[in-house]
Amino acid sequence: MTFDSVRFAWPGSARFRLSVAEFSLARGERMLLIGPSGSGKSTFLSLLAGIVTPDQGRVSVLGTDLGTLANHARDRFRAAHFGIIFQQFNLLPYASVVDNVVLPLSFSNTRHARAVASGGQVHTEARRLLGRLGLDTASIDGARASSLSVGQQQRVAAARALIGSPELIVADEPTSSLDRGHQMAFLDLLFADLDAAGTSLIMVSHDETLAHRFTRVVRLDDIATIARGVSA
Repeated sequence: MTFDSVRFAWPGSARFRLSVAEFSLARGERMLLIGPSGSGKSTFLSLLAGIVTPDQGRVSVLGTDLGTLANHARDRFRAAHFGIIFQQFNLLPYASVVDNVVLPLSFSNTRHARAVASGGQVHTEARRLLGRLGLDTASIDGARASSLSVGQQQRVAAARALIGSPELIVADEPTSSLDRGHQMAFLDLLFADLDAAGTSLIMVSHDETLAHRFTRVVRLDDIATIARGVSA
């Protein structure tokens, strides 16, 4: 995954511009992206995942220039190749745990086929991932996501991102609501599954004490230039 001479400003706004001259993430790399709130991390992730496209330059993932794809094609590409762990988890509150985990497979035949190859059936693979992430599937299998603790919801969100072995996991502050012990336990479980699949990880955080767990730590202001309050 690479950024090359990227410049972006949100449509209709002249107050925020982000520029990235050069950036890359290698296969299997675990990268921690550090930056305070409001520093442009969410904009960077939106460009990385093809939610928005640069005004100038190229964002390439797996050899594909995301800017050359139509909106629907970028959506399909993201569904096939990205697993995303949101800060607030974004689970469907009234759906079951397993139904939340298998949801991404509805949008990608590629990931569906990989999940079947791994588990025989998608629900079997969902339960396997939940078990590897430390959840007792026998006790929560039929439970609604809204009934789970924060730590349990976090693991369900991670299983949802991992199912179907996407090439890249993007995690936006996924440990911010956990205490230190649970943070480390979650990273242990997450990294074990990433290693098994050879998946790359870029995790965004403001918590620099997590740095020792990652193969590379990058500060956003070292790779990106942010301009605020400038004219169009």
